[in-house]
Amino acid sequence: MAKIRVKIPIVEIDGDEMARIIWAMIREKLILPFLDLDLQYYDLAVQRRDETDDRITLDAANAIKRYGVGVKCATITPDAERVTEFGLKEAWPSPNGTIRSFLDGSVFRKPILVKNISPAVKSWKKPIIIGRHAYGDIYKSVEMTVDKPGKMELVYTPEEGPEKRLLVHQYQSPGVVMGIHNLEQSVRSFARSCIHCALGEKVDVWFSTKDTISKKYHAYFKDIFAEEVAARQADFDKAGIRYRYFLIDDAAAQLMKHEGNFLWALNNYDGDVFSDVVAAGFGSLGMMTSVLVSPDGKYEYEAAHGTVRRHYYEHLKGNPTSTNPVASIFTWTGGIKKRGELDGTPDVTRFGENIERAVIGCIEAGIVTKDLMPLMDPAPADHETTEGFIDAVVERLKNIL
Repeated sequence: MAKIRVKIPIVEIDGDEMARIIWAMIREKLILPFLDLDLQYYDLAVQRRDETDDRITLDAANAIKRYGVGVKCATITPDAERVTEFGLKEAWPSPNGTIRSFLDGSVFRKPILVKNISPAVKSWKKPIIIGRHAYGDIYKSVEMTVDKPGKMELVYTPEEGPEKRLLVHQYQSPGVVMGIHNLEQSVRSFARSCIHCALGEKVDVWFSTKDTISKKYHAYFKDIFAEEVAARQADFDKAGIRYRYFLIDDAAAQLMKHEGNFLWALNNYDGDVFSDVVAAGFGSLGMMTSVLVSPDGKYEYEAAHGTVRRHYYEHLKGNPTSTNPVASIFTWTGGIKKRGELDGTPDVTRFGENIERAVIGCIEAGIVTKDLMPLMDPAPADHETTEGFIDAVVERLKNIL
């Protein structure tokens, strides 16, 4: 069978540990035998980042900006223990954070549904995509403990006065205080990224804050979202989707009885919490897709899980592992489908869809890795190794093609 030609390159970003081993299996068994594809390769293994003083991470981000689509393996964000383990010059920052900041993008997570893994929430029938505004709020906060009576003020000093002051609290006893911030451009970019993602997925957009209480900070988000959606209303109408604003508590209640099929855009902390709620509710973080979308329509697909360190050490001993490769496979298929969509090559998009059909077909036939067995009904009699599962997907894909 002739290989399918991919017109424009895809940026491939390699990673660390067991995720890297799985990544190579997928590339060599599921992708390259079927696609005539130019991969712009960047090795973001922690040792390589150290050798280049992390310049390679920015090189990879630049490549995504140039070509429009990238696929990324899970990578290590080194802590003090990892610095010692690998003999690093320093604890380099998260590659995901660096790329996200460079592209000014937002991350969207979506569950992969199969018939024999039932969501914990009975009403959930279709995917729920979580969009998290990953800038500011408590993640860039400043904090102070107060140990004696005094006045706490919020002070803003413009470059060209006058100074503005707002009383936070008059302390009569010990306490604590926090200051948070955000930026108009960051909020606007988040809104635009959410719109890009929703139009691509053809799903409704929800946005939630607590503007009845936070009449300036949260209302600021609400107003910008409304402006950006209004600017794209014709596109929403054409796609047959709509935008809805909910108070965060109302949205949480609606979530528990909704069937799904929407993108829920959330502030930083809310998105952090509810992305894990939705992942657990649908079954497993190993069954979640993740995509970084920039406001100008650049896409980086990645696995939502880590590098699976424990399994990697078993692999180094020569022991077989049963690590779930589904999220990594869907990282590749997400990039391939988007590449085909952007290039106007439906055969490329169809190939990505066919791999996903093969993966889901295997799971629904009871061919799974060990982690999925407790989630399944009926439970399969046994589990596959990582490579055994990928080989089963290859055989099923050949039958589909």
